[in-house]
Amino acid sequence: MPNEPAERARRITVQRRGPLLVEGPVKVELEDGTTVSSDRFRVALCTCRRSRRYPWCDTSHRRKA
Repeated sequence: MPNEPAERARRITVQRRGPLLVEGPVKVELEDGTTVSSDRFRVALCTCRRSRRYPWCDTSHRRKA
């Protein structure tokens, strides 16, 4: 949002064939409308949907060649 203060900005790092790394804390709204949150300093968000802990990445994407 353009009018939000700079301290609310988050850095997101895109990794090829990997998760999105997001500086935390974060709240993630899922497709069904539920919200999950993490207060960690950095979280990995799954982009392949293979994670058993979705939306958090558990490196399941590495097992599929």
